[in-house]
Amino acid sequence: MSDRHGRLLRTRLTAAGAAVLTVAAGLGIRAGAGGEVSKVAGDALYTVLVYTLVVALAPRTRPVKAAGVALAISWVVEFVQLSGVPAELSQRSVVARLVLGTTFNAPDLFWYVVGAAGGWLVHRAASARGAAAR
Repeated sequence: MSDRHGRLLRTRLTAAGAAVLTVAAGLGIRAGAGGEVSKVAGDALYTVLVYTLVVALAPRTRPVKAAGVALAISWVVEFVQLSGVPAELSQRSVVARLVLGTTFNAPDLFWYVVGAAGGWLVHRAASARGAAAR
């Protein structure tokens, strides 16, 4: 395996691990904090999760592009809630409720920005550290 392929594999595995940790963090906050703290943390972590999945699927993606894609996906999902389709799907499936939500909430848009920025910061720092090690 070439060094380049090894780096891509490490990036994918790191992103997948980060996705698992993000879900664990979300479940932990939900179990421990509850209320508004749990809600806003869940919104931010939703976008962090999308960010990690973007990087896992496209490991060459630059941090700023991964943040933009994760934010765009999060915002699209939020705005689709205005149609009522996610609410209907959520009545039939817990997975749909977790992935799509149920109702539009404008403040969520801000917390998605926070999540995208957090993902960007961590990714950028990790990329810089990795480049320095090479």
